Parts: sequence; C-alpha cells; structure tokens
Amino acid sequence: MKKIIGLYRNKNMHWVGDGFPVQNLFAYDRLGQAISPFLMLDYAAPYPFEATTAQRGVGSHPHRGFETVTLAYQGAVTHQDSAGGGGTIQTGDVQWMTAGAGVVHEEFHSADFAEAGGLFEMVQLWVNLPAKDKMTAPRYQAIAAADIPRIELDDAAGHLRVIAGNYLGHTGPAQTFSPVNVWDGSLHKDAQTFVHVPVTHNVLLVVLKGELLVNGNQQVQDSSIVMFARDAEPTIQLQAQQETQFLILTGEPLNEPIQGHGPFVMNSKQEIIQAFEDFHSGKFGQIPPQS
Repeated sequence: MKKIIGLYRNKNMHWVGDGFPVQNLFAYDRLGQAISPFLMLDYAAPYPFEATTAQRGVGSHPHRGFETVTLAYQGAVTHQDSAGGGGTIQTGDVQWMTAGAGVVHEEFHSADFAEAGGLFEMVQLWVNLPAKDKMTAPRYQAIAAADIPRIELDDAAGHLRVIAGNYLGHTGPAQTFSPVNVWDGSLHKDAQTFVHVPVTHNVLLVVLKGELLVNGNQQVQDSSIVMFARDAEPTIQLQAQQETQFLILTGEPLNEPIQGHGPFVMNSKQEIIQAFEDFHSGKFGQIPPQS
C-alpha cells in the first residue's frame, strides 16, 4: 500500500464573506511543494441558512496565477467575473475558474437558494498554474453533474465521480493545464475499495464527512487530509467506518517556486508586486453590471 506521510485535521470554522462558513483543510503556506500542484482547500461543511432576500456570499475580489474549483454538494452558488464568465452551479455541479493573468469575480448564494434557505455544503479547491501558463487568458468552465462520469464501485460499495483526469477508462470533463486528477467519492458504512493512483503524482485524500480506515491501520476522521509518499506503490485501501464522503486529489508536481500573497499566487515576490499594481491600475477589468 502507498505509504502515509502526513495526517492533518481542522474542525475550526471561519467565515469567508457572509455566505461561506469554511474549514481550511490544507494550504500551500504550510505544506508547500509536498501538495503541488494543489494550493488550498476550504470545506464548507453542511450549514443551515434561513430564508432571506439579502445577498449572501463574497463580493468583488481579484485573483491571478491559479484556478479555483468549486464543488457544490448542497445549495447553489452564482458566479460572475470580469472576463465574462458566470453562471449558477447547483447540487452536484462543479465550477472551474482559471484566473490566469487576472480576473475579478464574485460569488453569492443563488437567489433561489437564498429565498428558500436550507443546508449549504461546498468545497473550494485552488489549483496552481505552471509558470508558463500563469498569464494565460482567464476562462470559466461550468460543469454540470450530468456531464461528470460516475463509476459504481464493486459490491455496491459506493461511487467515484471523475471531475478531472482519468480513472478506470473514464475521463473527467474539466480541462487542466498540468496532469491532475480530481475524484469525488463516497463509501457506504462497512464497505471497502482499493483506489489506484499515478506513482509520479503527489496524492491527497480529503475526508469530508464520515470516517475511514486507510490501508488497514490508519483511522481518519471527518475534516481531515492524508498525504502519501511519492513511492512506487500505486494502491490505497479505503474502508468506511461510517457513511463517508471523500475526495482524492493527485497531480504531477510543478517543482517551481511558490510565492503567494492573499488572492495572488505567482513564482516570485516581484510578480506578486506586479499583480497588485496591475489590479489597482484596472488591468483585471470590472464585473459587468447585471441586466
């Protein structure tokens, strides 16, 4: 089995804007190259919102140098950005935004969800861009749940959705700039499965809800990540102690310097300074007014 080299858990919640109560499960400022090309993951665990006509979420803010990936488990989010991207993702959908050279965007609970209220549950993942692609033109991929391949695991153990990359001959719809896999899975209580991962990739297991026994001996609770060695072993064993929701993230490490500050992730301090200058001079554009 693939060797476990790290286990981290964070149940502390903080607010992003007034619509996203999140737990930060990993970040590049703590783990650096060991998680490349992934940078950060926030989990908005199920949280009840009362019905309202007010906007809840995060207003206009910039990004440069990476991609944001939002997975909707419960609730709905409406996105709009300065590159013309936008739309609403519902339960099961994924939003993949490439900030690239620079974008200003906003994210709010959809009007329908806000007016109805209910449980809200999301994940936002940041994926780094290779140095050669950091100044690429921004783009927006709205990925509907119906377009995500869903693999039913043996013995009715659960399922795995292929959002990006490939698994067992199924290719995810997300277009990426470096080789990455984003697999969204669930396991029923007392079920088990073996997951095969590329041996040249950094590999992260993110346990959102439930509890797993990993490789037969490592208990992993909810709101946790497991880091694995980049060794020659391609297999991870997962056994569910409870109904469990998890993500498996694998990626070819970029092996490039990481310099980040707030909403910008580049390769040098000078590039960060330039990002701030470009944003403040209006080069990221503006979000067009809604009709």
